[in-house]
Amino acid sequence: MAQASLRIDIDAILANWRALDALSGTATETGAVVKANSYGLGAARIGRALARAGARKFFVASAEEGAALRQALGEGPEIFVFSGHMAGDTEMIGDLGLTPMLNSLDQVTRHFEALPGCPFGVQLDTGMNRLGMESAEWQAVAPIVLGSEPRLIMSHLACSDDPEHPMNARQLAEFRYMTDGLDVPRSLSATGGLLLGPEYHFDVTRPGIGLYGGLPFERARPVVQLSLPVVQIREVPAGETVGYSNAFEAETDCRIATVSAGYADGLHRTLGGRATLWAGDIPCPVVGRISMDLITVDVSHLPEAPKTLDILGPHQGPDDLADVAGTIGYEILTSLGARYQRQYVEGTA
Repeated sequence: MAQASLRIDIDAILANWRALDALSGTATETGAVVKANSYGLGAARIGRALARAGARKFFVASAEEGAALRQALGEGPEIFVFSGHMAGDTEMIGDLGLTPMLNSLDQVTRHFEALPGCPFGVQLDTGMNRLGMESAEWQAVAPIVLGSEPRLIMSHLACSDDPEHPMNARQLAEFRYMTDGLDVPRSLSATGGLLLGPEYHFDVTRPGIGLYGGLPFERARPVVQLSLPVVQIREVPAGETVGYSNAFEAETDCRIATVSAGYADGLHRTLGGRATLWAGDIPCPVVGRISMDLITVDVSHLPEAPKTLDILGPHQGPDDLADVAGTIGYEILTSLGARYQRQYVEGTA
């Protein structure tokens, strides 16, 4: 079979959620960010497991993501939509009990006129200049909004992956200025903010990347293993080349394995000639360019021909691979393609 296998450890995700929940403290509720299909790993399966573990607040990017998650979770858990109440979302939000995080006066007006009495939250901009109402807009609309009992007021930290960055303290101060004294649950922190300490926790935390084994949660259990099947192994004499544009020329006789995956599967072209795959505990260098469906790997030093090689696993996590590709672990995870055979491991811990 030429289909690569993506192994997703649900037990590790739950362990990471429980660890972050413990760090949040007993006075803070820990939600879960499952946007972008749980960072590419499967929001329906992961969302159900997190709900069984005790998560009651879930966060998605769009109403469409919220609809798919509601179908998986059923009634009960709250599903907050970061993009708020967009034009065309009214029926979906109302019928499925989604909670839009209103980002502007236009969204407040749309929600209150179309779905009066239906749940909503508010997103404030504390300096990131991305989503949410700035201070002046919030002050103008707050009396109306607060009278309708929002479920949550949130903002988002721009630099929480750098604990020493002064932006963290500035945003914390601005969030307090905009919300102190309000009788509404508050949320400021995703994974990075949660790790900054209790003053950033407020009433609800929203871990995302930390659930899936990524930085900045250094204690996270690894979640994914991506095994690529070997389609063919050939002997390449010294002086011959491999792949497009003759990007690799063999200096000595070598054995080259061609594995089934490529940039169509989210494995960046920048990995060509730089990345490492693994045969168990033995590293094997990628040679030549990453093509659409295939990667070539030097396996000359292996004692026997491998059937698969791992590009993600115990020796190389998403952040390690991201360092080689010149990107971040988030992009590695969310780029993992639809052609992988996803295998979920659950209930073994």
